[in-house]
Amino acid sequence: MSLSVQRPGLLTTIQDMGRPGRQHLGVPVNGVMDEISHRIANLLVGNDESEATLELTVNGPTLRFDEDAVIALCGANMGGSADGEALPWWRPVRVPKGTTLTFGRPEIGARAYLAVAGGFDVPAVFGSRSTALSGGYGGFRGRALKKGDVLTLRSPEEAHTPRWVRLLIRHHHGLAYPNWSVSRARMPYRVRPQVVRVLPGRHWQLFSVAAREQLARALYRVALDSDRMGYRLEGAPLETRRAVDVLSEGVVMGAIQIPPDGDPIVLMADRQTTGGYPVIAVVASIDLPVVAQIAPGEDVQFRMITPAESYAASVVREHQLGRVKQALFAKLQQ
Repeated sequence: MSLSVQRPGLLTTIQDMGRPGRQHLGVPVNGVMDEISHRIANLLVGNDESEATLELTVNGPTLRFDEDAVIALCGANMGGSADGEALPWWRPVRVPKGTTLTFGRPEIGARAYLAVAGGFDVPAVFGSRSTALSGGYGGFRGRALKKGDVLTLRSPEEAHTPRWVRLLIRHHHGLAYPNWSVSRARMPYRVRPQVVRVLPGRHWQLFSVAAREQLARALYRVALDSDRMGYRLEGAPLETRRAVDVLSEGVVMGAIQIPPDGDPIVLMADRQTTGGYPVIAVVASIDLPVVAQIAPGEDVQFRMITPAESYAASVVREHQLGRVKQALFAKLQQ
């Protein structure tokens, strides 16, 4: 089983949940930008949540499936068609052999995720199939997809895909999908400007009260040169109380660094393992998928919350995902 790349789109890469636990060895985490859309896409086709998906960025690719497959599309809706027929999102879809999928640009959001029942047959590097663009390893040959690439897919039978998905492949002809889908009512990236919750960072006290208040009320724009490594924000610069040098230390996704010019940088999935700029705040984990869906040129506002509020929001989200899992398990076994 395989799919071929007719047009790569702006940036299409293979990503999974990344390489946590190796930063002390100098290995970046990498992985998906929007964890929630990635996890749900995998669940819809019966994969483990950690299975690799295709991450589509801003402008989607054109892909041709060389065998029957079951896919799911989640995240920013890039429209898309299968040989001219509109593609449904947030549900499993049977794609017949020879079908060409074409995607465009989303009206809201920046990234979409395409999961395939069985997953992509690429080797794991440091325990992950994620593409490390700066290191040139993982994913498909350590790079973004190019025209003419052929990706091998694992058979759903081999991956123990649920009965419903196997039947969808065997007993339907043409494009086929159920009349139900995962609700998008609680999905992020649905408003502009996007409000993102943040917590005080390690160097919060190095910044003046005015700078801290400014972070919470200013409107920032994501610069056009932002990427998977970090978002550069344009707006009123933030200043520390005094010129300081901080020791380089481990950094996390969502850390908001303030370099000497005062323009904030939000570190993302392909961030370096350590950083030496002061960190004024950190994006709450509940809103990391929200940040991932802010496109260059769009605006963002930050809202300070407490660690307790962040933890409570994460608990609620995982509870909601657990309910999605239970519902899909019931559906996919019918």
